[in-house]
Amino acid sequence: MSALKDIYSPVFYDRLANILQQTVPSFEKKTFVAQIFDDSFSQKELKDRMRHTTKVLRNFMPDDFGAASIILEKTIHLLRENQHGEDSLAYIFFPDYIETYGLDDYSNAVKSIEFVTQFISCEFAVRPFIVRYGNQMIEQMEKWSLHKSHKVRRLASEGSRPRLPWAMALPELKKDPTAILPILENLKNDPSEYVRRSVANNLNDIAKDHPHIILSIARQWKGHSKETDAIIKHGSRTLLKQGHPEILSHYGLDSKGLETSGFHINTPQIKLPQSLEFEFTVNNTNKEPKHIRLEYAVYYNKANGQLSKKVFKISERTYFAGQKETIKRKQSFKPITTRKFYSGLHKLSIIVNGEESNPELFHLLE
Repeated sequence: MSALKDIYSPVFYDRLANILQQTVPSFEKKTFVAQIFDDSFSQKELKDRMRHTTKVLRNFMPDDFGAASIILEKTIHLLRENQHGEDSLAYIFFPDYIETYGLDDYSNAVKSIEFVTQFISCEFAVRPFIVRYGNQMIEQMEKWSLHKSHKVRRLASEGSRPRLPWAMALPELKKDPTAILPILENLKNDPSEYVRRSVANNLNDIAKDHPHIILSIARQWKGHSKETDAIIKHGSRTLLKQGHPEILSHYGLDSKGLETSGFHINTPQIKLPQSLEFEFTVNNTNKEPKHIRLEYAVYYNKANGQLSKKVFKISERTYFAGQKETIKRKQSFKPITTRKFYSGLHKLSIIVNGEESNPELFHLLE
């Protein structure tokens, strides 16, 4: 299986260079390819290859960003005509070019972002403009939230997320997200699920720093439509995992009449890449149906010997009056790139409608 960085391949650059020959004055394909595949190229990872492509392209572009943005637009038009690259990660260097060389040219950069994001998302590239231009950029994104293209509308939400993963931080919006709330309001009924999911992710980001804002929005939007209800539910996922009392109350999730029993870890000692196996029984003793959210928490042992809690959802559904069910689950300890496992003592607990059981112990052996 090839690495993600290999999207920047000889075939990719050959096709790109063939297009650039038609759009960039005095472009030299042989020189371009030679500069791309320099002595360090093979050691570069994905992000470095992307930035390297941006820098090499700059060697053939006009210094004036306005003129360069016209060439970028022509290049994308031609790529589309040749059915190359729509939404392809490899073309992320186009937004990177705007971010790197257009930051001082607000007017032309904004026009370029609006166009380019309809080919490849500019959610990362727009963030330095938010930092530099503040409310001016946010006002532009509010306008974009009403754009005819769903990709531009999504940019308005995704690009303004206070905690967008792998992206530049937006400290002012983390401190006070009030400025982006009109954007989310405009998009709460968007016909595109792609856009609505971004709205939910933005709300979830806000919830991590300002839970009261999400609780207020949840009350305002409740029952507006099934799509809006879904946005709030997904946007509240961090608060739900944290067992936040007010959001649990909002969804009617309480532990009255619920009994758990038979919680048992069936594999108290495991080795990589084995799975942890456990079971428990939940019983709705009420005389009426009950909505039940089942989760479990793994307290992972870290390198410093401290435990770090991560919550996993099992299910959320209605149980009939008197319904009793035994749940059996496996939690994988197969090594993955996003989590390193450390041997030693770990813990596992069961969470029913936000109420957490006493944890049970298990050991990960070397």
